[in-house]
Amino acid sequence: MHDWESLAHVRWECKYHIVIIPKYRRRVLYGRLKRQVGRILRDLCRQRDVELIEGNAAPDHIHLCLSIPPKYSVAHTVGFLKGKSAIRIHRELLHERRMTGPHFWATGYCVSTVGLDEQRIRRYIRDQEKLESGQGELDLK
Repeated sequence: MHDWESLAHVRWECKYHIVIIPKYRRRVLYGRLKRQVGRILRDLCRQRDVELIEGNAAPDHIHLCLSIPPKYSVAHTVGFLKGKSAIRIHRELLHERRMTGPHFWATGYCVSTVGLDEQRIRRYIRDQEKLESGQGELDLK
């Protein structure tokens, strides 16, 4: 049996593969910004008791494997992560203090449940850069 999480009245294992992209799919996630966006997302996940199992930032999108407690919906969690991280990215990294609602992420996201193929999904997330540059092939069998 897997290592299931537990809350007061439930035992659960809810893992999701989520992809989010910057607005207009700008290729802005490089170097220092890439590491600091990762730190911000990890901090926000901790605030909501969401476990960031695996993550990888490509220049124009981010892959996350999250374990989300059943008390939160996926939509609520992604909305929280995108909204709060956009504010922190603008203030801490881009040094802008617009109060009219800074935008960093595009509308929407991609999500799929991980299920029992967690190791394959985690390997896919880890190997994204090699796959996109054509250096490797993904074995999903």
